[in-house]
Amino acid sequence: MEEEVIGKAYDGRLMRRLLVYMRPYRKSIALALLCLLVYSLLQVCGPLLTKLAIDRYLTPGIHPSATVFDRWLSPNAATGLAQIAALYLAVLVGVLFSEFGELYIMQYVGQFAMFDLRRQLMSHLQTLDVAFFDHNPVGRLVTRLTTDVDVLNDLFASGVVTILGDLLTLAFIVFTMFRLSPGLTLMMLGVMPLVIVATAIFRRTVAASYRRIRVAIARINAYLQEHIVGIVVLLLFNREQKSIAEFDAINRQHMDAYKDTITAYGWFYPIVEFLAYVSLAFILSYGGWRVQQHGLTLGVVVAFLQFGLRFFRPIQDLSEKYNILQAAMASSERVFKLLDTPATVVKPANPATFSEDSGRIEFDHVWFAYKDDDWVLRDVTFAIERGETIAIVGHTGAGKTTIISLLLRFYDVQRGAIRVGGVDIKDMDPLDLRRHFGVVLQDPYLFTGTVADNIRLGTPQISDEAIEQAAENVNLIDFIRTLPDGFAQPIRERGNSLSTGQKQLISFARALAHQPRFLILDEATSSVDTETELRVSDALARMVQGRTSIVIAHRLSTIQRADRILVMHKAQLREAGTHQELLSQRGIYWKLYQLQYRDQESLSPANLP
Repeated sequence: MEEEVIGKAYDGRLMRRLLVYMRPYRKSIALALLCLLVYSLLQVCGPLLTKLAIDRYLTPGIHPSATVFDRWLSPNAATGLAQIAALYLAVLVGVLFSEFGELYIMQYVGQFAMFDLRRQLMSHLQTLDVAFFDHNPVGRLVTRLTTDVDVLNDLFASGVVTILGDLLTLAFIVFTMFRLSPGLTLMMLGVMPLVIVATAIFRRTVAASYRRIRVAIARINAYLQEHIVGIVVLLLFNREQKSIAEFDAINRQHMDAYKDTITAYGWFYPIVEFLAYVSLAFILSYGGWRVQQHGLTLGVVVAFLQFGLRFFRPIQDLSEKYNILQAAMASSERVFKLLDTPATVVKPANPATFSEDSGRIEFDHVWFAYKDDDWVLRDVTFAIERGETIAIVGHTGAGKTTIISLLLRFYDVQRGAIRVGGVDIKDMDPLDLRRHFGVVLQDPYLFTGTVADNIRLGTPQISDEAIEQAAENVNLIDFIRTLPDGFAQPIRERGNSLSTGQKQLISFARALAHQPRFLILDEATSSVDTETELRVSDALARMVQGRTSIVIAHRLSTIQRADRILVMHKAQLREAGTHQELLSQRGIYWKLYQLQYRDQESLSPANLP
C-alpha cells in the first residue's frame, strides 16, 4: 500500500530533510546555480543578436533604437554581420559550457547525496530489531534502497535546480519580450490557458501511471527475491510454468503502466508544440502587419519567433519535472518512514560493562510473545552456571530457539528478566553482549567472498594462524587443503558451491575462531551426515571446554553428555536433569527418547527389506 500513495507535489517538511543530504556539497551547488544563471541569461541573447543583425544591417531603411553595441559595431554591413556572428558563436559556446557544467555538477552531487542516503539506510537497517524483518518483506526493503533512492537521485540531478533554471529562463524571456513588444507578448501568452489545461491532464495521467509503475516494481522485486531464493523448491515440485505465468501477470502490469505513460508523453509534447506554433503563426501574421504599418521592426518579429521556441520548451520541461517532484515526495515519504522506524532493542544510556567473570546465565520468570498474548514462553526459570553445558529439547514450537533469540537480545522479554553474570541484559550494550557469544545455526549461511573471509567474518583481530587453527580443530583443514586456492578459495552467494556439511563445518570454524565465552549450537549437527557428525563430535567436545554452552538438538543421542537437559513443552520448562535422571522420571523426555529409539530400531539394517 505504501507504493500506491501518490503524495503531494511539494512537501516542505520532506524537502528540508532531503536538502540535508545536499548540504555537504553546497559549494558545488552554488557553482551549478551560477552556471544556471549564465545559461538562463544567454537564452535571451541569441534572439536579441538576430534582431540587431536584421534591424541594423539587413533592413537599412528602418532606423532601430540605439543599443549598447552601437559604439563598437562597424557601420559596414559585412564587418558588422561578422562581428554579430562572432558574438552569436560566443553565446553558443557559453550555453554549451554553462549547460554542461550545471548538468555535470548536479549529477555529481546527486550521486554523492544518494550514496550518503543509501549508506545511512543500510546502517539503519542493521540497527533494527529482528522483529522488524519478521514483518517487512525483503523485496520491499530492496525497493527502498534501489528504486526509491533512484527517484530521489532524479530529483537532485534533474529536478530541484533545473526547475529553478526553467523558471529563470521563462522570467528572462517574458521580461525581454515585454520590453520589445507588449502586444506580441500578450498574443503569445494567449494560448497559455490551453497549455495549462493540457499540462494538468498530462500530470494527472502520468501521476496515476507512475503510481502503478511503483506498485508493479515493488511486486516484481518481492516476487523475484522469493522465487529465486526458492528456485530449488520450484524445480522439485515442477512449478516452473506456474511461476512464469504468475510473473508474467505482474510484469504485464508494469508494462501496461509504462504504456499509459508513453501514451501520455506521446500526446502532451505534440500538443504543446502545436499550440506553440499556433501562437507563432499569430505573431507572424500580426507582426508582419505591424511591420508594414511601421509599428515594429522586422528584427523584433524574428526575435519573437525565436523567443517563442525557447518559451514553450521550459513549459514542457516543467510539466515533466512536476511529475519527478511528485514521485520524489512519495519516495522520500517511504524512505524517511524507514529511517524513522525506531529500534526497540537499544543500547542503554549507561550500559553495564561486561565483567570478565560473567559466566552465569539466568532466566528469571521469563514470559515472551511475538504478538499480543500468544505466549511462546511462559514463566520460564532456569540458570546455567559458568562452564556448564546444557541441552534444550522439546517438540517443534516448544520455544527452544526463542530462548536463544532472547538471550542474544534479538527481542526483549515482556515479563521477567534475563541476566548474564548477574546483570540484566537490558542494561548491556547489545553489540557488547553478542560479541561474547559464538553461534552455530541449523541452516549455515555463508557470504560471497573467500573461505577465510567467511571464518573471519569482518573481525580484523583474527589472524590467519587463528583461522587455520580453528579449521584444524573442527576437522575442516583436510577439505580446505583439497581446494585449489585453500583458504582463498572463492565462495559464491550463500555458499552454493559447497555441500551443506561443508558449509556447516565452516560455521563451526567461524564460531571457534572468534573465541567466544558462550557457545550456542542450534541444531548444529542436524544438517550433516553421520560421518561428518562423528568427525565434529570431538571438536565440539573441545569447543565446549571452559565455556558456558547451550545445545539445542532433536537428536537426543547428541546431547546425552550434557551436564543438564532442559525439556520444553508447550512454552513451559517442564523437566530438567541429566540424561539418566530424566529417563528415570519416565516423563516427556522419556517419551521423546522412546520415540526416537523406536524410529532408529525400525530403520536398522536388520529391519530393512
